[in-house]
Amino acid sequence: MKAVKIGSVGLGRLGYEHARNLANLIPGCVLQAVCDMDEPRLRAVAEELNVPRAYTNFAQMCEDPEVEGIVIVSPSFLHVEQIRLAMEHGKHVFCEKPLGVDVPQCRQAEAVVERHPELVFQLGFMRRFDVSYAEAKRRVEAGEIGRVVLVRSYTQDPRSTIESTLKFAPHSGGQFLDMCVHDLDLVRWFTGSSIQKVWGIGGVFEFDLYRELNDADNAAAMVQCENGAMGFLFTNRTHAAGCNVETEIIGTRGTLRVAPVGARDLLQIVDGHGARQEYYPDFMSRWHDAFVAELTAFTGHIRSGTRPSDLTVYDGTAVSEAAYRCKESFECGKMLPIR
Repeated sequence: MKAVKIGSVGLGRLGYEHARNLANLIPGCVLQAVCDMDEPRLRAVAEELNVPRAYTNFAQMCEDPEVEGIVIVSPSFLHVEQIRLAMEHGKHVFCEKPLGVDVPQCRQAEAVVERHPELVFQLGFMRRFDVSYAEAKRRVEAGEIGRVVLVRSYTQDPRSTIESTLKFAPHSGGQFLDMCVHDLDLVRWFTGSSIQKVWGIGGVFEFDLYRELNDADNAAAMVQCENGAMGFLFTNRTHAAGCNVETEIIGTRGTLRVAPVGARDLLQIVDGHGARQEYYPDFMSRWHDAFVAELTAFTGHIRSGTRPSDLTVYDGTAVSEAAYRCKESFECGKMLPIR
């Protein structure tokens, strides 16, 4: 198997997860380079993972002739420019969500990808690569539940990480963009239809910082697709038991449910407190296998010269546009069409 040499930019929480996976768990992959502006952190990770090259300058990593593909896990406002630099240097690109910090940036990313049809571009919608979600999609496409009527999706982060969440909040783009993009992508994916109308609601129930940011600490949205299918989304960052993500796909002839509880395994604990199952402690552990699977798919596309068939740059734009309209709807209190 030909080894694919990858460079990865951004060594924060998720960036470090991706770097470890690229270095240790992706078949036929070599983590050739890492990049981050925090030089002590950069050197420490490069040494830990035995990465040959470390860069504080992203453009220099793009110029490295040994690097074939680049994984972008940097702050969102850098994504579009880094996609451009990477592709103009002939590098395949995997980019974490969101595609851009606004819809015009997403359109710019589309234009870059369109100019380089010879290169692989893949978005970080990892839920599509989760075994349970992929099986649900297979059953939907096989017609097992009839026509999809409603997709209900919850995304709840653990209260235990609220301190870091509050630090990140001013730069997150808001609950709808930062958290609901995955749920919005699932609505589009399972219904096979674009989102047409949104109604975002929510409130500040505990953390006043979100009020200062014109955001919500608990948010929800109802959406309707062009084919009439509906979606309901709920998100917050203070789930007491841990990371909880659950999705229900209701069809005319049946229903599919993914993770009705966020249990990390099948173990039930019975003691003086009663019977319980323990949740995943954070989103990293919940989606670990999916993170590995999506990067395995990315490097596989590079090796085989193929392209992702149903996960494109346009999905990133469509989901971001819906997320921004949810935020606008939340702010004005009205249902809004997708422009």
